[in-house]
Amino acid sequence: MKVTKSVFGYIEDTPVYSYTITNVNGVEVTCIDYGCTITRMVTPDQKGRLENIVLGFDNLEDYLQHSPYFGCIVGRVAGRIGGATFDLEGKTYSLAKNEGENHLHGGEKGFSHMIWNSSYEEDINRASVIFTHFSSDGEEGYPGNLAMKVTYTLTNDNEFMIHYYGKSDETTLLNVTNHSYFNLSGDLKRTVLDHTLTMKSDQFVELNESLLPTGTILDVEDTAFDFRNGQAIKAGVESNHPQNRLVGGGYDHPFILSANHCEEIYLADPESGRTLTVETDEKSVVVYTANQLSDEKEIYGVPARKHLGICLETQGVPDAIHHPNFPAWILEKNKPFSSVTKYYLGITSEQK
Repeated sequence: MKVTKSVFGYIEDTPVYSYTITNVNGVEVTCIDYGCTITRMVTPDQKGRLENIVLGFDNLEDYLQHSPYFGCIVGRVAGRIGGATFDLEGKTYSLAKNEGENHLHGGEKGFSHMIWNSSYEEDINRASVIFTHFSSDGEEGYPGNLAMKVTYTLTNDNEFMIHYYGKSDETTLLNVTNHSYFNLSGDLKRTVLDHTLTMKSDQFVELNESLLPTGTILDVEDTAFDFRNGQAIKAGVESNHPQNRLVGGGYDHPFILSANHCEEIYLADPESGRTLTVETDEKSVVVYTANQLSDEKEIYGVPARKHLGICLETQGVPDAIHHPNFPAWILEKNKPFSSVTKYYLGITSEQK
């Protein structure tokens, strides 16, 4: 397998590098070291046509000025932290307020707006791009010097893996995810409304008007949130459920996963035949159907609009630091954090 490295652009005088991993099937994953951002993911449809299946830009300036977290790693904590404060080991910490009174996706810069150190490795059947970042004590208000490593790996079996690793010299918070927007139609020919999603999830998290968890976990039974037997994304857009209406028509919700590394998330586009199977160590996945995407900027020549992509953000349950009934994502001093999410890039004929 092969990795191709080039200069994607410059931030002041610092180069931002682009890496393209290519396998024997023509599948390509391109990423840049600004925010560990996945800019393109090229896969075949059922007729063998190779097309891009993620939202992004072809230049650095658009990522700096217009990106709604396209393809990047967000952290230290993904999602919102209510009031931009939290208590930990008897001390109150104040975070950057970058969404009203709340803290979103790690703050003003977080992991998504940093240039990471980067390198790559090639082997016969797999290749990887390795990103590292040292997040110093107090960065965005978080305690502890945190060493982060994120590895993107593509195999000749069309499996793409993200391995997250972190270690802090003080107890801190860590809940990271990748924020890619998928569209399996290929080159953004259609919205994702006719994509079908199947998930092993019996419950989802209720949100308030600030899109923060209320602390209540709801059953999916008899709602547009029931993906256990699969349904089209447009079910949430057409639904009158208060939670679908709250987020602008669609989804922007954490779902509690009832299984791990067992084909727990399955996205398919019936027209192209492309499929995406996601398996993870994480307790939940935030499903976001680009309800707030505006038409202010073109994406690879296609006008941006609502529901042009879907995010499947595998992570811990958002704002868990304020809800003792949620699984915690406190990273203890000198104890390593490790998590893997796998994406199998398939076509319908390959599925059971």
